[in-house]
Amino acid sequence: MKSVVVFCGSGEGYDETYREAAYELGTVLAEKNIRIIYGGGRIGLMGALAEGALENGGKVIGVIPVFLQTKEIMHHGLTETIKVNTMHERKLKMHELSDAVITMPGGWGTMDELFEMLTWGQMGLHQKPIGLLNINGYYDSLQALTDSMVREGFLNEEVNRMLLVSSSIEELLQKMDDYVAPEVQQWLTRKTT
Repeated sequence: MKSVVVFCGSGEGYDETYREAAYELGTVLAEKNIRIIYGGGRIGLMGALAEGALENGGKVIGVIPVFLQTKEIMHHGLTETIKVNTMHERKLKMHELSDAVITMPGGWGTMDELFEMLTWGQMGLHQKPIGLLNINGYYDSLQALTDSMVREGFLNEEVNRMLLVSSSIEELLQKMDDYVAPEVQQWLTRKTT
């Protein structure tokens, strides 16, 4: 991996562990010389991620829609900032600049970004590893939901395995390095029942 997009909240959550994990992820990626692409904010987990990388010599590119510059309080100390007009343009630009995806805790926006990348991968539009950094069990319910989707015949097991999950940064990065995308044709034409 040379460049990873990180999706995470513009809030910090109630537990300091989330902010600490975001800062640590930024630090680890900087130490591994992996460029970070993220939402461009300086608050919440986004800000902690950027600071962790920048304070440790990392490169950070922010992609932010013009209308969110004040709401997410744009970070002015990044390696590069790219301004776009829409949320869709933001996701597309982040996708174009990265070769992997990591999602940390966040809200609706973070979920939207994660699910769009999963959908694009399912459709064969990319073969990037998609990692979920499951801090404090934040995504345990999501894993239970995707398992239920498989059980009920709405999601193929191979597609479910596209989502790499760990609570450990190093373990998640290793899973991402080892990732091999599923053959799209195999599951697109296969019936679930």
